[in-house]
Amino acid sequence: MNIRKDVTPPIRTIIADDHPLVLLAMENLMSGFPNIEIVGKATDSSELFAEAQRVKCELVVMDLYMPGGVHGDGVEMVRQFKERHPDVVVVVLTMETSADAVQKVIALGVGAVVSKRDRIDLIHVAIITALARECYVGPAIRALLADATLSRRVDYVRQVLSRRELEVLTHYATGRGVTEIAQRLGRSVKTISAQKCTAMRKLSLQSDADLFRFAVEHGLVADDQPITAVRTGVRG
Repeated sequence: MNIRKDVTPPIRTIIADDHPLVLLAMENLMSGFPNIEIVGKATDSSELFAEAQRVKCELVVMDLYMPGGVHGDGVEMVRQFKERHPDVVVVVLTMETSADAVQKVIALGVGAVVSKRDRIDLIHVAIITALARECYVGPAIRALLADATLSRRVDYVRQVLSRRELEVLTHYATGRGVTEIAQRLGRSVKTISAQKCTAMRKLSLQSDADLFRFAVEHGLVADDQPITAVRTGVRG
């Protein structure tokens, strides 16, 4: 008696990159992934859209920037592709260093964004995660987004506080007392205390613990600064 075994069909995949050698490397790498079948290749947006129209596919692994195609490249290319093929999982490989551009790509609903600076084996991790309908963001991209967020937070603090208020807040968040700060900056204790209180009021901080947490989250002090260094309950 023959026992029928259910065989999961391979994930039909199109790969796209404007550099032929990179495209070849992608093909060689992904051909070794289990349950992945390369059914099409493209070097620009024109070829990518044509291949997606020619063959049915479940996955596209594409470079973000492939100039020369009629559908453009970058965010606009991804947007058009997602509109035409909403059910196809898109994994984006890129050398992009603009956090804004990467955020726009992620917002389009892609399955993954991986930097070409990341380890090559993470492409497989990205594909598996994306096929599970979860968004994967590679470590280099996560670091890029985190740095951009931190930079915006620092800019916000600099806009809200005066230079002297920021200076006092930063010193206090590192664990120095008002008297020590006054000695270091050559101001009176009363002035330092007033500047600290004004800074906390502007930032809606209610306690010294709030101040320390805010300072870490906004990049004013290192996140390995021990919380015990911050004086709690003292508003002087």
